[in-house]
Amino acid sequence: MKKLVLPFLIALTLLLSGFSAFYSLQWKIADGYVIQFSSSNPSGEFTALKGDILFDAADLAHSKFDVSVEVNSINTGNGLKNKHAKGANWFDADKYPTITYQSNEISATAAGYEAMGILEMHGIKKDFTIPFTFADNTFKSSFDVDRMDFKIGTTQGMSANVPTIMHLDLAVPVSQ
Repeated sequence: MKKLVLPFLIALTLLLSGFSAFYSLQWKIADGYVIQFSSSNPSGEFTALKGDILFDAADLAHSKFDVSVEVNSINTGNGLKNKHAKGANWFDADKYPTITYQSNEISATAAGYEAMGILEMHGIKKDFTIPFTFADNTFKSSFDVDRMDFKIGTTQGMSANVPTIMHLDLAVPVSQ
């Protein structure tokens, strides 16, 4: 009987340690996150981020981002611009209420990490790579998005005054 107990205890220990290692990958998005977009005009932020983050620098193969931003949370600092941005000619928040990003691979780079995955905006899904760093329980990223890739707005009329390339800066604190 004693011969069966020791292998059972070893197997149980390995199983439970594997569970705790997997559990330690799960991060919760904390208050104080920043999602800012900028161009020569407009600039602003999105204020509603949620999702699942699994990240362990020592186990990138099991790391994953599955996050979404509510389009209605856009804030340019100008009520009229907000209304236009949410409207059918731009983001069309009624029809496409969220912007989502789902990674399918995360790898290390010389500057930090990069997440390769699918960015979906305005009903259009595109392969998209997001560079990021992770330090002090905060994910930070800075990258550009071409709004025309997602058919957001046009390049005619008043919309011609809005650059097609929008710059995004993210700072997302997390906790376990």
